[in-house]
Amino acid sequence: FTKLQYKTYSYTMSEVEETMRRIQSHPGVVGVIIVNAEGIPIRTTLDNSATTQYAALIQQLSSKAKSAVRDIDPQNDLCFLRIRTLKHEIMVAPDKEYLLIVVQNPSET
Repeated sequence: FTKLQYKTYSYTMSEVEETMRRIQSHPGVVGVIIVNAEGIPIRTTLDNSATTQYAALIQQLSSKAKSAVRDIDPQNDLCFLRIRTLKHEIMVAPDKEYLLIVVQNPSET
């Protein structure tokens, strides 16, 4: 596993990890997770427990949101999902094969 496909682009793992470091360096970012289509985390900056929990739950939520968008309009697709809670903001960028999940503390941004 040396490349990650994103849309029509192909990225090496070093490019992916550099992008994750860049996102992680933004003020307020708690963690970054890349999850495959099966909901398995393949890259993360969070601890194992938090990664497993976020990956499983956000993958399910993203799938439901995508289905809801398609049910409303079959010609449409989910591009981005933002969830704001009292403690965190969770941003999800879905793709055909991967999910990019960013967790941040909104009070620090």
